[in-house]
Amino acid sequence: MENQYKILGEFTPDNLIAGQEVPVLVNGVTLASGQGVVKRGAVVGIVTASGLAQLVDKTKADGTQNPFGILTDDVDTENGTVTTTAYVSGLFNPLALTFGGTDSVSDHKAKLRELGIYLKENKKY
Repeated sequence: MENQYKILGEFTPDNLIAGQEVPVLVNGVTLASGQGVVKRGAVVGIVTASGLAQLVDKTKADGTQNPFGILTDDVDTENGTVTTTAYVSGLFNPLALTFGGTDSVSDHKAKLRELGIYLKENKKY
């Protein structure tokens, strides 16, 4: 009998999602070009003038000082803008998040909570 199964892809758990107590919702977002590969778990903000997303950075005054969401996938922006998705609510592991500049979880925790993004530390398995 012929093999009726094939591998379509692989998934490696990354410990980003910390539970199901809060509904996980996603929204579309377009990343600005020239940022290289922006990794899953990156917290992004929206540039007010262009509507394009970049890594959140508290030192900026262009809109990216405020978080919009958390990227759902790794995205390569080297060759132009890329439309992708970001988590806009859910329960996430703060140890798996990345930020722009010298930002940390404590810089954005309150604003993330206002958005419906809650943080709960997970131990790696």
